[in-house]
Amino acid sequence: MADMQTQMQALSEEFQKLQTELDGLIEARQKLESQQQENQGVQKEFNSLGDDANIYKLIGPVLLKQEKNEALMAVNGRLDFIEKEIKRIEGQIKENQDKSDKLRAEILQYQSQMQQQAPAASASA
Repeated sequence: MADMQTQMQALSEEFQKLQTELDGLIEARQKLESQQQENQGVQKEFNSLGDDANIYKLIGPVLLKQEKNEALMAVNGRLDFIEKEIKRIEGQIKENQDKSDKLRAEILQYQSQMQQQAPAASASA
């Protein structure tokens, strides 16, 4: 019985660790989605500008003039990177959730076994 409680404690700690990791992954995905929306807004603004429009890039405390094509390519590159990162993190979230589900089932199984053994242990005492 004590061995089962030790195993149950280890499973619970591992489950808690997975939940903490999942929280971090979800937070990272939310940040990426926010960046994605921001860059999509910039992309939309660039597309509405004429080819002769002046575009400036903030580098430290200085605004530097930048070509529209160069700025648009930079934004498109960031959007591609962000999309790939979101997909990667979603894969990690799915993997984490699968592990959590398996662990939850195992914990429930141990709880069930412990409840079945408790009446038998008290009857023999």
